[in-house]
Amino acid sequence: MSGIAGILDLDGQRPIPDGILDRMAGAMRHRGPDGEARTVEPGLGLVLRRLRIVGLQTASPLPAGEDGNVAAVFDGALSNAPQLRDRLEARGHHIAGTADEELLPHLWEEHGEQLFEHLRGQFALAVWDRRRRRLVLARDRFGVCPVHWTRQGDWLVFASEIKVLLASGLVDPQPELRGISQIFTFFGLPGPLTCFKGVYSLLPGRFLPVDQGRKTEVRDATYWEMDFPDRGQEEDGSETELVDRYDALLLEAVRRRLRADVPVAAYSSGGLDSSMIVAMARHIRGEPLDTFTFQIEHPHLRESAGAEIVAQHVGTSAPTVVNCTPSEILGTFPRLVQAAESPVIDTSAAALFRLAEAAHAADRKIVLTGEGADEWQAGYPWFRIDKKLGYLDLVPGLALNRRAFWRYLQIRHLPSYPWSIVARSEELAAGHNAWLLVYHLMSTTKARFFSREMLDAVGDYLPYEDLALNRDRMRRWHPLNRSIYTGAKVHLGGLHLTTRGDRSAMHAAVQPRYPFLDEDLFQFLARIHPRWKMRGLVDKYLQRRLADRWLPPAVTAGRKRLLHAPLDAFHEAPIPPLVEKLLSESSLRKAGYFDPKAVNQWRNQFRSIGKSFRRLFIEMGLVGVISTQLWHYAYFDSSLADEPLPGVSP
Repeated sequence: MSGIAGILDLDGQRPIPDGILDRMAGAMRHRGPDGEARTVEPGLGLVLRRLRIVGLQTASPLPAGEDGNVAAVFDGALSNAPQLRDRLEARGHHIAGTADEELLPHLWEEHGEQLFEHLRGQFALAVWDRRRRRLVLARDRFGVCPVHWTRQGDWLVFASEIKVLLASGLVDPQPELRGISQIFTFFGLPGPLTCFKGVYSLLPGRFLPVDQGRKTEVRDATYWEMDFPDRGQEEDGSETELVDRYDALLLEAVRRRLRADVPVAAYSSGGLDSSMIVAMARHIRGEPLDTFTFQIEHPHLRESAGAEIVAQHVGTSAPTVVNCTPSEILGTFPRLVQAAESPVIDTSAAALFRLAEAAHAADRKIVLTGEGADEWQAGYPWFRIDKKLGYLDLVPGLALNRRAFWRYLQIRHLPSYPWSIVARSEELAAGHNAWLLVYHLMSTTKARFFSREMLDAVGDYLPYEDLALNRDRMRRWHPLNRSIYTGAKVHLGGLHLTTRGDRSAMHAAVQPRYPFLDEDLFQFLARIHPRWKMRGLVDKYLQRRLADRWLPPAVTAGRKRLLHAPLDAFHEAPIPPLVEKLLSESSLRKAGYFDPKAVNQWRNQFRSIGKSFRRLFIEMGLVGVISTQLWHYAYFDSSLADEPLPGVSP
């Protein structure tokens, strides 16, 4: 991956203001330490910071097409680049270099705005067509690579990261309170909203065409949308046949993501998903990958044990283990929040942040990782909880499971939690959905911690309103596929591929690659009958049968392992002076998001609550409070504390 940025004049062809591209390029140097290229002309500026992984020449200009009228900047890795190159060369194109970015101008010349349908893999890009005076931004199907944009007067500015937009000097940063409400619902930001007012993330599977000199409204368009068969139209087959197909598709997905001119490594948790990738990579290469894992200092956890079993199984040396004490996890948060450009609730993102630094220190620019497997195959515990609650619906039409869950919310979490939120959420999500369970639980933290002013400001806003879900299609799917779709759009795109993915890795110039996000593999898993994804209370049923071919019983028989940073360890760590000052009554009141009395009350009381969902979500809410204060301090008001912020890059 690399860093991309640019600016376009919507009024005409005014000169690009002095220093803008220099500042933007400097703000994303961490994404591309291996060189820079740019194009500047009246009314347009494009800049690329390169992370060299395919095509290692030290310097080259931005790629151009056959006649020089198309320029492009690119972040990512195309899994079908060799096939695209062969097709272009067969049609007479002369492609200067071997990097994936070199293909884009030629593909534009062949296909125009239909080029995105031909791309596979992970990407964010911008193509400039000089003849048409048109700039087009685009993002991959699942949202691996980020691209943000904003309209400031008659300038359109875009970049891989929001801090790059701020570096332009054209953006006056202001908090977007709906974005904060989304984080305290979804644990992340699915887009297009961000936590900065007027700054948007381009949604996965979308492109944004913008014409120079035209002040019309800027609107994105869809080139691909996640879809599932109508209920009753799913594909079926024998177990052996389906496992064989799954085996071939995943093996090819891993093979595609091993393509690089630099060493490739892997993150290994010792769980099913990452272990299968490590084992398959060993089979393809004939030699094992270096692996990285982390170990949380906690009396009841040994995260690295499973990774060590897998390393022994594939015949490699023990994984590189990054030891993380609770103090180190909490101490990493100021840097993590700056990198994420938003509040962060998932404490494991801090451990992944440190894992990327270990990969960087070992001179590894690419890591394979297992995200996506849980999303496609109901791999989260709330799917099982929802299945159990579903047994209450013996009488059609009474929705007893939803009523029972609502009463549980009121009794154990928030007595005032209204049924209207449960009903509206279900309506906006096109029906009942397993993910709504955990999102309702997280939503109780808003009533618990938000200040009266914050609650009044967000009013009756429900974050589901901005999810851009295709509700008409969702109503035609099996309920399990409806939940899978929601998890992919919200949890995968809004947390795993952003805070835990791109931001945690690219601050250290490490590119994560995701075999389970292969387009062909997704299409297979989307089409098969839901009973192959979840059978009874067994999740990832078909994958478990495939894992029996590749992994030892010590891995396949175990329960799901998460790269996990326990919340109680996070809260037991000594509080750094910066965090303590940001949690003071004066700082909380000045930022305005949270009720100081409530924050102080739950900081003191949560330890007296037994292990339960109630305690878990109080702890998560407190992490959200800490990280929101850190985010506000970093991006809006440095007067909240008199402590320096540490730098982000290693």
